[in-house]
Amino acid sequence: LRRRDATMKISLKVFRYDPERDDVPRYQTYDLEVEALDTMLDAVTKVRYQLDGSLNFRRACSHAICGSCAMTVNNESKLACQTLVKDCHPEKPILVEPLRSYPVIRDLIVDMDRFYEKLGRIKPYFESELQAPFNEREQSQEQQLRIDEAASCILCGSCISACPSFWANDDYMGPAVLLKAYRFIADSRDTCGAERIARVSDRDGLWRCHNIANCMEACPKEITITHWINELKMMAFSSKI
Repeated sequence: LRRRDATMKISLKVFRYDPERDDVPRYQTYDLEVEALDTMLDAVTKVRYQLDGSLNFRRACSHAICGSCAMTVNNESKLACQTLVKDCHPEKPILVEPLRSYPVIRDLIVDMDRFYEKLGRIKPYFESELQAPFNEREQSQEQQLRIDEAASCILCGSCISACPSFWANDDYMGPAVLLKAYRFIADSRDTCGAERIARVSDRDGLWRCHNIANCMEACPKEITITHWINELKMMAFSSKI
């Protein structure tokens, strides 16, 4: 339970950019009071509604399900709704910036169109050429466990923001897209795996991953992304699906 009497004073150093007004990005500092268990999403929301209504950011579920509030906090990709202010070294100004490597639309809002376009290339949905059964397509517990962790990705884009391979080449598909490809390729009920492997096997796809593993540190769902991308590499190398 929240203690309403437990508060702290903090400062947020927030990235600001309005393309209609600013030639270059700038930073603005806000001093505010938060409760002991407030999240970073609570904090930036207080800034918008109590201090500066011009601040722009995305939010939706506030429960680490939709991925909308992903941003960079103290140089780390985070979901603002599951990051507690007290864990962000609040004794000094907390740096709040948009996700890295994405074009900035305004303030903390980034353009994710290219991410979604790359995601579309790998056909991120179930396909089967087999006749549909009368009830449901069955799979064993072992088959489900093979994709269970990868299926928990919420497509927040934090892993891509943290990926040095993407920093060097923004044509790279990125960890989230490759993870989603693995999720369907490894699904025992899907029959489109060979096509997906072909789609991720070009110069900007699977082999652009160098196992740096920043993606795993950034993932709010603690998915072992690098492990599953390596599994996908083995599938592509052996051509066994």
